[in-house]
Amino acid sequence: MKVSIYAKNIELTQGLKEAVESKLGKLDKYFNQPVEARASLSVIKLNHTFEVTIPFGHVLLRAEESTDDMYKSIDMAQDILERQIRRYKTRIERRQSGESVRFNEAAFNARYEDELKEPRIVKTKKISIKPMDKEEAVLQMELLGHDFYVFEDENGDMGVVYKRKDGNYGLIEKELES
Repeated sequence: MKVSIYAKNIELTQGLKEAVESKLGKLDKYFNQPVEARASLSVIKLNHTFEVTIPFGHVLLRAEESTDDMYKSIDMAQDILERQIRRYKTRIERRQSGESVRFNEAAFNARYEDELKEPRIVKTKKISIKPMDKEEAVLQMELLGHDFYVFEDENGDMGVVYKRKDGNYGLIEKELES
């Protein structure tokens, strides 16, 4: 597995580099073809965040962990990736009825369309949207105890405010086509 490592607000020591390559290298056994992983290490205050993305066929395997120790974050992210891979493997195995347990990209891509059919919409909710500014939308979201809130701004454009993992808020707005 080829690993690209990026560091932000932290010095990329040889020990960290070896830890990342070693942990992600353990995932090689799940792939028949070479894959490339992109890993990012960052430190903000006391949060040591490790983020890794592995594009594979039509699937994007991704894990992000923040702890007080970078090595612990790397270990936890590797566990998450391994669970994701095993979950996909089990689905493929179930469909192929007993063929190889290793990933085979051709088989995976052929079966991926079937995988998309499994999740379905089980509940529909209608909402009334009142014009409000983004600060009022955040207040409404907090009052309802939701992670996101859909609203219409004063100009009649739709927007979504959401709570981020870092405790701040995000805003999704429609991009105007030019």
